[in-house]
Amino acid sequence: MSTLRELKVRIGSVASSEKITGAMKMISSAKMHKAEIELNRIGPFRNQLQSIMNNLVATDAEYTSELTEVRDVKTVAIAIFGSDDGLCGAYNINLFKSLLVRINEFVHNGVKVVVIPVGKKMQKAVSKLDVKDVEVRKLNLLSKPNIDTVRSLTDNLREMFLKGEVDKVEIISMEFISAGRQVLKNSQLLPVSPEAFGTETAGNKMYIFEPDASKIYNTVLPLYILSMMQEVFCQNSASEQAARIMAMQSANDNAGKLLDSLKLEFNKLRQQSITTELLDILGGQVEK
Repeated sequence: MSTLRELKVRIGSVASSEKITGAMKMISSAKMHKAEIELNRIGPFRNQLQSIMNNLVATDAEYTSELTEVRDVKTVAIAIFGSDDGLCGAYNINLFKSLLVRINEFVHNGVKVVVIPVGKKMQKAVSKLDVKDVEVRKLNLLSKPNIDTVRSLTDNLREMFLKGEVDKVEIISMEFISAGRQVLKNSQLLPVSPEAFGTETAGNKMYIFEPDASKIYNTVLPLYILSMMQEVFCQNSASEQAARIMAMQSANDNAGKLLDSLKLEFNKLRQQSITTELLDILGGQVEK
């Protein structure tokens, strides 16, 4: 049975934990709002690039790009996004499970897989993969949406595709819907599909391209791919912080319940101790 002193120490410890989780929740909330702002800033730029590509695709202009070349898939690269830090619930676990499902699908069909982890936690998780026809290629990339990191990953994936090392590039990440909802997303980065530019058509509008359509296409397409990757990084960052908010809220609630339980036990034990002392005093008076 716990003593009053032990209970007092435990109450102090749980109270401190409750304050810490509350503070971490506030910090994660601020970081999530910052990531949301970045998402809103990226959106108009990506939409404009998408509109330009859609207008090009909808015309009879001649253009070609190696980034849209569809091949028989013998090797596929999967960029899997995770977090750099922990304390975000089952965030990384759910992403890793999705990766395993996708790997099994490809390996079962005789397709080799190159896994590229983003984020310290995901790098640690995939390092334990021991599956035939699966290569883990570590680029030591952090999950924070830094433009240098975004450009580095995009350039590496594009180079692997253009050199013929892989025939397809996929991305597994979390899509941020709201603070309370994030969904797993599996998207194709390369080859770029014309359907990715939207369903709107140019109609009867006549465009004069200067310089030629092919040069515009091959200039804008890499920018479009880069903007897509930047959006994935920001979506991942916002989703990570949202998951951490939920985890800290859950931890805070559990700490509050435990604190109430310990306080109740402490009060009962203190009341029992006082009652015992009173009985001892009354017993001594009766003996006199």
